[in-house]
Amino acid sequence: MAHNSQDTAPQYLPFVSMVWEYYAAHKRSFPWRETTNSYNIVVSEVMLQQTQTDRVVEKYYAFTQALPTFEALAAVDFAELLALWSGLGYNRRALYLHSLARVVVEKYGGILPDNPELLVELPGIGKATAASITAFAFNRPTVFIETNIRAVFIHEFFADRTDVHDREVIPHVAATVDQQNAREWYYALMDYGVMLKKKHKNPSRRSAHHTQQSRFEGSERQIRGMILRALLEQPLLAREDLYARIPREPGRINNNLDALCAEGFLMQRGELYLLTQLPREAK
Repeated sequence: MAHNSQDTAPQYLPFVSMVWEYYAAHKRSFPWRETTNSYNIVVSEVMLQQTQTDRVVEKYYAFTQALPTFEALAAVDFAELLALWSGLGYNRRALYLHSLARVVVEKYGGILPDNPELLVELPGIGKATAASITAFAFNRPTVFIETNIRAVFIHEFFADRTDVHDREVIPHVAATVDQQNAREWYYALMDYGVMLKKKHKNPSRRSAHHTQQSRFEGSERQIRGMILRALLEQPLLAREDLYARIPREPGRINNNLDALCAEGFLMQRGELYLLTQLPREAK
């Protein structure tokens, strides 16, 4: 694969060569790596937040086939959106994606900006995601960290350290990013990081930012998912119906119903609950 080392400081050249060589022999294949379509890359980046790649692949195919453009996503109704998202968890991301699509359609004519400073203003897009979308969709040498990239740099440059802060890692990322082929360089780093995590008990645990993902079983997230699935199956349900369908304490169900209403997932009509009706794009 094409890569350019002429802008790389000499002390980083062995590291850069090692990562590229590993990638040449072991690179992973994912559908979002086979496209530069900015819509598909946005969908994949949001889906991959807090979710393993193997769970994302199947959902990514179904989602991008059913909703192939920002315009299609902006116009979808909530029940269809939620059904396509079901199984990925963190359903708030689906709402963010819908809101993002509406902004891209209404403000940018359906064309995603290639500027991370504009992308970070979109719903649900933080600084790192804005930079990663810019690298993957537009091959621009932005600088960002995600969990696998963090693992690589901590393992290679902070071997004897714990509590390593991202602000210490960022200069190394910036110094090594390939100026002509940022897209594949980040793919290479991620694949190398996945290998390191299997081989070395996840070097990211030595990061100051490392947190264990909370258990899903028995969590409030699980109850929220149960409520939303019940309302996908039966569009109007009273609290008592939900108590009968969901094997959890009524008080916890009530708390999550209130939270889902407050966050815009559900609407209440008298004693009944239903999925929210998403605003449609202006025709």
